Amino acid sequence: MPEYSSTCLDAMRAVSTATLTTQLFKRGLRNTFCQGIRPLGRYEKNLVGPAFTLRNIPAREDLDVLENFSNPKHPQRYAIEATPAGHVLVIDCRGDARAASGGDILMTRLMVRGVAGVVSDGGVRDSLPIAALPMPVYCAGPSAPLNLVVHHATETQVPIGCGGVAVFPGDLIVADADGVVVVPAHLAEEVARDAAEQERMEAWIVERIRGGAKLPGTYPPDAATRAAYEAWRAAQG
Repeated sequence: MPEYSSTCLDAMRAVSTATLTTQLFKRGLRNTFCQGIRPLGRYEKNLVGPAFTLRNIPAREDLDVLENFSNPKHPQRYAIEATPAGHVLVIDCRGDARAASGGDILMTRLMVRGVAGVVSDGGVRDSLPIAALPMPVYCAGPSAPLNLVVHHATETQVPIGCGGVAVFPGDLIVADADGVVVVPAHLAEEVARDAAEQERMEAWIVERIRGGAKLPGTYPPDAATRAAYEAWRAAQG
């Protein structure tokens, strides 16, 4: 699993997913924002952490029975105990929210273990108590039926799709009020650096717009605007 610097992680906690999609677009990556996934609660900070993946395929009635939950090696149950602290459990439900990918007890166990959060393109049950947890949970919405009705958990720590985006184990997951972005591990450090700088400049640009500046030449900034920004930044030390 990749290790990310504290500088990278701190920057990712402060930048928006909108900024990250722009930075990834500049690097040729267009499909990085997970579709149909929203925060279940209202969270004060970004969810940031390396991906620990869980893959599901469609359920089959002769295999997906309640007795499976007594087996600690069942992939869903295993993932709850194996996702490392500080990581994000990312669950591939094929975008099918007809059943839950987890409930209150499983999410509480993850929280107690120090997992950073959960991202699923399926549903979750017990949505109200889960929304109240301090651990962020992003999903396709509430869904009461248990996972066995629709999902057959197969394996962990393999490449998956979540919300239409490829997720490899260790990719950096960043989520805010808009949704979830997947940042490839090898790009995370430079994207974090450039995203922080983009947000500094855009905050300065917003103040100029509020002061009456016209859009042409201001956003995107032309040479004169960039020079003014650099002078302002130098004055800030």
